[in-house]
This record gives sequence, structure tokens and C-alpha cells, in this order.
Amino acid sequence: MQFRTDLAIERAEFHPYNVKGLVRNERKKGSLTITEIRIETEEAAQFLGKPIGKYITAEGLPLTDHFRDVRAEIESLAQEISDLLPHGEALAAGLGNTEITPDALGPQSMKYILATRHITGEYARVAGLEKLRGVSVLAPGVLGQTGIEVCELLKSVVKSICPKVLIVIDALAAKELSRLGCTVQISNTGIIPGSGVGNRRQEISEKTIGIPVIAVGVPTVVDAVTLVYDLAGQEATVHPKGEGMIVTPKEIDLLIERAAKLTGMAVNCALQREYDFDTLAALVS
Repeated sequence: MQFRTDLAIERAEFHPYNVKGLVRNERKKGSLTITEIRIETEEAAQFLGKPIGKYITAEGLPLTDHFRDVRAEIESLAQEISDLLPHGEALAAGLGNTEITPDALGPQSMKYILATRHITGEYARVAGLEKLRGVSVLAPGVLGQTGIEVCELLKSVVKSICPKVLIVIDALAAKELSRLGCTVQISNTGIIPGSGVGNRRQEISEKTIGIPVIAVGVPTVVDAVTLVYDLAGQEATVHPKGEGMIVTPKEIDLLIERAAKLTGMAVNCALQREYDFDTLAALVS
């Protein structure tokens, strides 16, 4: 059967064959398990159903209320993101619908990313923030709210302000329940919003936007058919009543709030390498 998942690590696990151009490395980083999957050939890309590029998965995240409790994990995620970033100004975009809790990760995370493009000149000098990287922050909504494809909006903004990189944060779909809310995927291939839940929108990538796109996501839902298979160990029929059903944890409100803080702060730390964690945490609190 065809599993719905946005996670490259799950696609690789489901196809445990040796494929030319598919490289997987795993390492420990404090409390985190970091798995890096590199798709280097078209053969591997077709096999996994993912574009050529790098996919980094961090598992074992303790989502707590306070930044101080996850400082080491945030700094580890920040380093992984930073390694993919070019120099220059950045645009951060939070994808998703604030009216649908499992899909609100992107917009919520924007609250924790410092918008600094306007902090320049004497203002920056007096505030002691001369070394801030210019960052713009945007929550573009969804097609049903604006009538405009997110990709179209982002292309327009990129053309206007000319950032060197676009960072998008979005909620993802996973195959396994155990990965909900405690996994972060980082990639340099962009994203197709809604693909994990069968609601594909226009691709957001360097090919469509014109600048490098770094995607950061946390799985918040599992497709019902995929869930039944995962629990029962065999394909089962959940149609017609189960068709299109998406499952999410009962504590999803808390999960989104904490994941938004964690991903937002990780992006902050990745972008503002001239400032330490405590300074950045104070600026967003």
C-alpha cells in the first residue's frame, strides 16, 4: 500500500534496499538521534518519492514549556539548520492555517522568530544589535483564507525584498504515531504543502521561488489508513467512512505551542550566530 508521510526517514525505512545514490548516516547529539539521508541520484529520488537533496531528522525531542529545559536540543537543531544556510538576508515563512490546530505550527512559530530587517543604522548601534542578520517574518495563510496560492505570495515577496534564502516551517504528516510531536525534519529541498495529507499545493522550492529554500517541519498528524496498518500490521479497509480521515493527539494544542517555540528558537539561533542563546531568548520573551 502507499503510505502517506512527509518524513524521508520513514520512506527510507519502508524501502530498506540498497539503492544507488541513497546515503544514510546516524549519529547521537546529546539526547537527540540525528539521521541524515542524502538523495544523490534520480534513481534514489524516484525510489523514495523525494527530490534530490539532504534530509535531517532529529528524534527524541523533549517538548517542554521552558527554553532553558531544551537549550541543548535547540542549539543542536540550530547548528543543523545553520549548516544549510547561505550568507545574507533571510525570509522566514510559517505555512499553515491558524484555525486548524494541527496545521498551526508554521504561523505559531513565527511569533518566536526575530524580524530584524528594519533594525539598521543608528537604531541598531544604540540597541547594541549591529551584528543582527536581516530577517523578515511572514505568515501567509492558506489558499482558502486568501484566495492566493502560498507559492505565489512568497514569489512576490522574494522578488520585492530580495532575500538570499527562504526558511519555511510547516506541520508534517508521519507514518508512525511514535514520531508525532517529538521529531523535527530539516531539508534543503523545499516543500509541497499538504502533500502528506493528500491536499497538495504548489511546490515551494528553489526551482519555483528562485532562491534556496530550507524546510523545517514537525509531524502532527497521521493518515487513518496508515495508522490502521501501523497498529494492525496489515492493510485494512477503513473506507468509505474513514476516507480522508486524519488522526492527531488529544494534547495537540500543547504540542503545537511547544513545537512552535522550539522550531522558532532553533531558526533564530541558526540565523543569528553572532548572539548567544540567552540573548536571543530574552529578545523573544
